[in-house]
Amino acid sequence: MIQPFAGTPSAATKSVYETFKKVNPTTILRNAIPLPATAYYRPRDRYRADSLIGYLARFGNSDTVIIGLTHRDVSARNVNITDWGVMGLGFQPGNACVISTYRLNKARLAEQFSKLALHELGHTQGLPHCPNKTCFMRDAKGGNHLNEETAFCASCSKSLTTKGWHLAN
Repeated sequence: MIQPFAGTPSAATKSVYETFKKVNPTTILRNAIPLPATAYYRPRDRYRADSLIGYLARFGNSDTVIIGLTHRDVSARNVNITDWGVMGLGFQPGNACVISTYRLNKARLAEQFSKLALHELGHTQGLPHCPNKTCFMRDAKGGNHLNEETAFCASCSKSLTTKGWHLAN
């Protein structure tokens, strides 16, 4: 299930939806809703990704994974850094994740947003970061390497297909 938050670019939302329909034909695109005020982190004018995931999780169930889409800056705790800006966050495993256009290349926004969505959904399916530099599960390590990622590697693909994902060969 895809849950856009108000203000998310419609072309980016459409790209994510079309990508997911290929992986899971039963994907549902919900109408945009406001970002929850409870997830707002005023000191940095950001939204806390873990709070957004908690909010989104209430829309799903054990059979449904929901992904939140936003254009606002999101952050998470990273080791000793309380407020680390991220492109997205997905718990491993989990039933919800969130991604943001904020740190993406605007000229390649739709493509990067779709790749990022697949990455975070991979985490919800239990996938860790992958050392393969062209795999969608590559760790960003504080940068944006989405242009270098081309597909899930063989190992990540195998894991996802056993969970029912329909991946192109």
